Amino acid sequence: MSAPPLPYDEIAALPRGARLMGLDLGTKTIGLALSDVERRIASPLETIKRVKFTPDAQKLLALCTKHGVAMLVLGLPLNMDGSEGPRAQATRAFARNLAQLTPLPILFQDERLSTAAVTRTLLEADASRARRDELVDKMAAAYILQGVLDRLAALARRDDDML
Repeated sequence: MSAPPLPYDEIAALPRGARLMGLDLGTKTIGLALSDVERRIASPLETIKRVKFTPDAQKLLALCTKHGVAMLVLGLPLNMDGSEGPRAQATRAFARNLAQLTPLPILFQDERLSTAAVTRTLLEADASRARRDELVDKMAAAYILQGVLDRLAALARRDDDML
């Protein structure tokens, strides 16, 4: 089982200028990233220290309102063989609970190796352990979101080529 295909039509139907927000859901933190209004570039936004679901969700949804977010992209931590384990089930449960509080659509994106890729980048940049700890979650969220934005751009190019 893997993340579903990108709902290109649903994303294309979002209001112009509306942003996407990427989430890297961890047990202790939630890394957040934001797309630009043209939905081309993902940038790290912040890291929420998790407390309990309700205050975490309230903070997340307040940021969505503040930044004009129209869709959430939630990293789905699949096992390397593509199966879903306890972390993926917890992520789906978080999404189900969040969906009760907001009309924003939630898209799952395969996040395998996102943290490893970001950590490798930070190591190459010679970031200290403390700096890596500070940045890794929101950078992983940006990595997850950028994957969706890149796929979206590729689908748009394919559609343009077909015209």
